[in-house]
Formats: sequence, structure tokens, C-alpha cells
Amino acid sequence: MTATLHAPKNPIVMIPARMASTRLPDKPLADIQGAPMIVHVWRRAMEAEVGPVVVACAEEAIAEAVTAAGGRAVLTDPAHASGSDRIYEALQQVDPDGRHDAVVNLQGDLPTLDPALVRQVLRPLAEGPADIATLVVEIRDPEERGNPNVVKAAVSFEGGRDICRALYFSRCPVPWDGDDPAQPLYHHIGIYAYRRAALAGFVALPPSPLERRERLEQLRALEAGLRIDAARVDTLPLGVDTPADLERARALLATA
Repeated sequence: MTATLHAPKNPIVMIPARMASTRLPDKPLADIQGAPMIVHVWRRAMEAEVGPVVVACAEEAIAEAVTAAGGRAVLTDPAHASGSDRIYEALQQVDPDGRHDAVVNLQGDLPTLDPALVRQVLRPLAEGPADIATLVVEIRDPEERGNPNVVKAAVSFEGGRDICRALYFSRCPVPWDGDDPAQPLYHHIGIYAYRRAALAGFVALPPSPLERRERLEQLRALEAGLRIDAARVDTLPLGVDTPADLERARALLATA
């Protein structure tokens, strides 16, 4: 796919959310300082002020929580295999005429997110020819370098740049560091911005061999020839996947 070179003029933020979490049941509705987690994420997205924010819900209970807080929610097919599929269905409902030319896919389990990251993920689309943009942060914890639960991005920031092309993503330490901890590795942050046409093309593709092998959806895009650029940031958002993560998020927001 040939990417459009113009900077996005009318982005929208979509937050996919579903109740079916095995490690933390009913995760979107988990209470944090008196509000459901999905409402905290919606608030952070609104604070970014990049465009309208819509929560793409698999269940009515999530939609009710978002609506009660003053947000906009859209019900989608609960059988969707991925958040990308879910936000695309919601996008077709809220914007059938294609007014929004870029779509931020923001995970619904980032209640302590710095809103600046939502703005940062749009930069590669504004400044270059990428089809899809994402974020990375340098790994500082040595234990993360070999942890398969930490997805790494093969990127090369040369000459002081803070945006570059992402060549690969893996659960392994990539690129090879020669066992030299001074060589930087980058933690991939699972926030994406798509050009509208790139999202439509991506969700139409079947799962790819490398995607199935690494269990990383973004490899489907790379295998199909889509360009992903990454912006380097300094903040790693807390993803809430377990009860321990939830308690940490509660503690952080209690002092915010």
C-alpha cells in the first residue's frame, strides 16, 4: 500500500474494550478511585485533545459505564478476534462518510496513561510516509531484555532522530546485542495510529505466518508491506493485566 503523505487533519481516538479477560475478569469495569477503568482511559484520551474519543464495546455494560460518565460508546460484535477489528467496525458506525483520516487505537487497560502519548503516536504520520505509527521506549530494566512478555521493536535511531522505521517486532531481544547491555533495546508500546486506508487494508488481511508464530498482530502489517514508523518516548504506561497491576494503578491514581 502506498501511504498518503499529508499530515492527518481530522484524527479520531478509538478504545476497544471487552469483558473477556482471563487474568482479570470484567477488567474494563474494575473500580479505580470510584470510576471504572475504561472511564479513566477515556478521560486520558479526552485530555490529549487530538479529536473525538469513542469506546468500541463488546458488551452493553461497558457502554453504559462510558455513557454515564459523559462519553460516547458504540456496541460491536463480541466475537471480534482483535481490537483492530473492533475499532474498525465502530469507525464504520460513527464515521461512514470517512471524515476522519487517521485513527488512534488506544488500549482500554491504560488508566494511568500520560495523555501526551496519544499526541506523540500521531507524529510519524504527520512527519513521514508511514501507513501505521506506534511508540517505543528504551528498556532500562535488565530483566525486560529477555522477557518474552515484553515485546521488542527492531529500530535504529541514528543522528539524534526520535522517529524511525520499525523493521520488526519480537518477543526475543532484537536486534542482537552481543550480550552487551550498553546496546539499547526498545520496548514496544501497544498504541497505534493508522491512516484510514491502512486500517481498512489491515483488517481485511488474514493472520500472517509470523503473526501466528510470534503472536504479534503488527507483524501481519509488516508482512503485507505496510510501513510502521515508531516514535521514541520516555514514558512506559502501566498496562493493567493482573490484580497486582490493578492495585498499582489504584495507588498511582490515588496520589495523582
